[in-house]
Amino acid sequence: MINNIIKLFFLVMLFSACTRTKSTDATLRDFTFAPVKGIRYVEVKRRFSDGLSFNKDGFMQKPSWIIEVAAEDTMMAWSPQKQIMQKFYLQYDHGNVYNFAEEFFKVKHISKDSLVFQRVQVDGKVIAADIRSDVNMTFYAQSYIKNQLKVSAAELQKTTKQDTLFIQKRSAQVNSNSDSAFAAVNPVQFIPKSKIITVEKISTVDKLSKRTEAYDYMYPQYKIVIDRAYKDFAFQCSAVVGYNGLIRIQNAYGVLPEDMEPRKKLIQGVADIYLRNLFKVVPGTTLGIPHNSEITLSIIGKAIKKP
Repeated sequence: MINNIIKLFFLVMLFSACTRTKSTDATLRDFTFAPVKGIRYVEVKRRFSDGLSFNKDGFMQKPSWIIEVAAEDTMMAWSPQKQIMQKFYLQYDHGNVYNFAEEFFKVKHISKDSLVFQRVQVDGKVIAADIRSDVNMTFYAQSYIKNQLKVSAAELQKTTKQDTLFIQKRSAQVNSNSDSAFAAVNPVQFIPKSKIITVEKISTVDKLSKRTEAYDYMYPQYKIVIDRAYKDFAFQCSAVVGYNGLIRIQNAYGVLPEDMEPRKKLIQGVADIYLRNLFKVVPGTTLGIPHNSEITLSIIGKAIKKP
C-alpha cells in the first residue's frame, strides 16, 4: 500500500515537472520568437472577425502599436507618453497565448515580414468566446513597409470602403429613430453663442480602471453652466443628440422612478429654451457622417442675484 502511494506521488511529480517544462521551455512550444528577434513591427490593421474596424455600438479599433521582440521572454512596445520603446515581460500562458503589457494575445501568424495577433480575454486558462476576444491585430515589419510595399504606415492604417459603407448603413438606421444612437468617433460639440453659458467636456480617462481615450468618445460627458437662469438648478441626465443637432432627453439621474417622467419633461424644457438657443450644437460624426449619438449632461443653472 505504501509503495503504491509512493509510486503515485512520483507519477504526479513527474507529470507536474513535464507540464512546467512544456510551459517554460520555448523549444517545446509550437514556435519560438527567435527568428523575428530584433525586428521592429508596426500595427497596420486592427479589425473585428468580420473584417470591420467598427462594431454596431460605434467602438472603433485603431491600429497604433509598435513592437519588437527583444528576447524570448521580453517584448518591447512604443510608449507615446514616454517616447521610448518600453520593455515588458513576455509571459507564455498556454497554447499559443502570451501576455505582455497587461494584455493577452493568441499568436496566429509569425514571420519576418508580418505578425498576426488575436487579442483575447483569458479567464482561468479559458479564452472568453465573446467580443472581448474578437479582435485581430496585423503587424508589418518596418523594413517590409518601406522596401516592399513602398507606402507609409499611416496609409495602411486607414479605414476601408467597407467601414464607410457600414457606418453609412448604421447611421441611416439610427437617424430614422430619434431615441436610437451609436457612439460617434468625433463627439458632439457645443459652441457657445452667448457669454452667459459655458461648456466643459469631462474626460473619463482613468488608467487604474483601464478607461482609455476610446471610453471618452464612447461615453462623452459634458458640464454646462448657465448664468442668469430663471432659478438655481442642477440636473444630470442622458440625452440623444440627433444628426440634426436636436437634443432629446432620455433619462434623468438621481430621481425616484415615479418622478422620472416629470423630471425628464423639465430638463427637456431647459434644453429647448437654453441649449438650443445659446449653443450651436454640432452633431457627432463618424468618418465624416453625422448621426444620432448619446451623451451625458450635467446642466447647472445660476439665477440672477438680486441686489
